[in-house]
Amino acid sequence: MFVTRWFGVTESDADRDRVRETADIDMIVEKSLLMQANAAAQQHRPLCRGTHAKGVCARAQFEIFDLTAGSERALATRLAKGIFSKPGVYSAVLRFANADPTVKSDFKPDVRSLSFSVDVVGNGTNGGRQDFSMQNATTLPINDSPAFLAAMNLLTASNQVAGLWTLPFRDKLRVLRTLTLAGLQARQKIKPYQQLRYWSTVPFLHGPSDVVKFSATPYPDNPAHPLRRNNPSGLQDELIRHLLEDTRMSAFDFGIQFLDVDRMTYWRKRRDADFWIENASVEWNEAEAPFHTVARLTLLPCSQLAPEESAATYFDVTGNATPDSKPVGSINRARWPAEVASRRARTHVCGRVAEDLEGGSSPAGEPDARSTKKRSEEPDASASGLGDRASWR
Repeated sequence: MFVTRWFGVTESDADRDRVRETADIDMIVEKSLLMQANAAAQQHRPLCRGTHAKGVCARAQFEIFDLTAGSERALATRLAKGIFSKPGVYSAVLRFANADPTVKSDFKPDVRSLSFSVDVVGNGTNGGRQDFSMQNATTLPINDSPAFLAAMNLLTASNQVAGLWTLPFRDKLRVLRTLTLAGLQARQKIKPYQQLRYWSTVPFLHGPSDVVKFSATPYPDNPAHPLRRNNPSGLQDELIRHLLEDTRMSAFDFGIQFLDVDRMTYWRKRRDADFWIENASVEWNEAEAPFHTVARLTLLPCSQLAPEESAATYFDVTGNATPDSKPVGSINRARWPAEVASRRARTHVCGRVAEDLEGGSSPAGEPDARSTKKRSEEPDASASGLGDRASWR
């Protein structure tokens, strides 16, 4: 733990500075918007999403199981919180994407994402929609707000070698750890979107007392054709082919993993709950804290969204969540204002405001102008797959 603390993993509140975090967030928003604008300029295109610029949207259904059937009562009670308290089948919109903020070949080493929103009107959860955002990696390489800002300072530097040199020593170590983790995560075997497993990577509230992570595990027989590597849009085109041609649609088991401080260990030692919540780059070992299946996500045939509808689609795991299901931890506090600023920048095109294109009002509690005051630009450009990982979609 002594070594990893030097590289940014925080052991206790003594290692965390909430006053600095507030200042960091304003700078993260500014740097994120600059990154987005830079990427658009480099590719001579309008602003795309701040990250996950290239993807495919489609419709799906989200079936929440009756958790009292076949589960031990105490476990079923813990699982049945929020939207999972009422069995049913709900409409969903999803998006598979590459994490990179620039539009590149699908065969560039990268992390892939699955984001989806569930229409839970009538579910009785005091909300009309709940969003989920996942990647095919178990953690975020960016640990917390100091690591986030250090990475942004590097990625927005006109000369990244010089930018790295000017960082404070501890920030150099944070960036080194972040780049290493991001590089390892990006170099996975390339498979069709519908055959990958995805994780939320960050924790969420689950009722009044639990904290959890989520995972979507593909069915082993999800259909797919061999990928054509000479096609730079091979992943996109294979998913579209699947939606149009296959008679059986792909499905994912959706699971919940509880934060269990009595079983989970880091460097062979148990840690308090804040350690697991505040360090986004530290894995929750599935052998110590297993996932419990609570729902199934199934794609719908011939349901690819039209380009205009896809462009208006967005996912906001903070704004579109019930009070007892919101994301927690430093990285979540830091990235939401950047996500909102990015979305506003992207959708303030042709004189139209974000709410007009997104089909609704701003989520309750959306960050105010303090977080979006700088400019109408968004984040982009990524060193070794790093800039794409903060996840504004």
